[in-house]
Amino acid sequence: MISNAKKWFAACMAALLGALLLLTLVFWIFDPYFHFHKPFPFVSYRLYDERYMNDGISRHFDYDMIITGTSMAQNFKTSEADVLFGATSVKETFSGAGYKELSENLGRALKRNGNLKAIIWTMDANAILRDKDYTDYDGYPTYLYDDNPWNDVSYVFNKNIWYHGVLNNLAMTLTGQPSTTFDEYSAWEKETGYAYVMASYDRWEEKAPEAPPLSEEDAVMVTDNIQQNFVDLVTKYPDTTFYIFYTPYSICWWDFMNQEGMINYYFDAELITTKMLLECPNVKLYNFHDKYDIITNLDNYRDKEHYAAHVNSMILEWIAAGDGLVTKENYMERYEQERQYYLNYDYEKIFANRQ
Repeated sequence: MISNAKKWFAACMAALLGALLLLTLVFWIFDPYFHFHKPFPFVSYRLYDERYMNDGISRHFDYDMIITGTSMAQNFKTSEADVLFGATSVKETFSGAGYKELSENLGRALKRNGNLKAIIWTMDANAILRDKDYTDYDGYPTYLYDDNPWNDVSYVFNKNIWYHGVLNNLAMTLTGQPSTTFDEYSAWEKETGYAYVMASYDRWEEKAPEAPPLSEEDAVMVTDNIQQNFVDLVTKYPDTTFYIFYTPYSICWWDFMNQEGMINYYFDAELITTKMLLECPNVKLYNFHDKYDIITNLDNYRDKEHYAAHVNSMILEWIAAGDGLVTKENYMERYEQERQYYLNYDYEKIFANRQ
């Protein structure tokens, strides 16, 4: 009787162990966030969750250029970038990210990939005036970011990852669906135009008094932000070219800053940022705030910040052509022209036809 019980127990344990090994093997093969290996050509993958997937892309994909940034970079097409820059690129965007999150992700990628020659990186104007450690996201899957194999149990035995990742990729593979491309990854197609921008724009009825110039304390905050999250990183990797660009928000964003009385305050911060980045030899800094025909045409926007995919395509073309490049020789002239344009713009005409 005892011997039979032992045999039964051993058989159950063997079956359980075998099932766990089989499940682990299935998980390892389909590896939805590329934590263990590069994608297999016989598996179809859905690229869909930036903060879970991007570190695996950095680890295991073959590339020599990264396109990164906030939602302002989500509509970039790597297929276009590859042609324009003669590169093999991947896209790693983080919706709503602060500078620190983007910088830390690039730091991990640069450490792992010695062939990384170029990075295209958004410089969101609304993030300049923030603390260097600003973040707006909780619950990071840190077990995916490190090299500790023991905490990978949080990945392999995560029911949500099984359901949304492994089983989804298995179904795509069995039904012959193609993998998500980097052109499609995180990209959005939404209605744009005046009506859509106005629907989400809560304008201040009365213009606030103009804020005082940037205080010494605030100037230190801006300096620390740019130093930690840009300058320190690009200085560490002098053989990589960083194409950093000020994102062209719509005229309604400039109206918002004007109504808040913060427009000069912003310009002070932008000037500090520009001067710091121009001291980095491997940074090519672009400013598209003077693309007035784009910025003042709300057909290009879905809200006061986000531009449509065709603007992303134009940005790649501008960067590749050197259009909008800021240098030590031209930055002050460009800065003054930009500043005078937005200080003197007739913002009320934007709203003449608002219902």
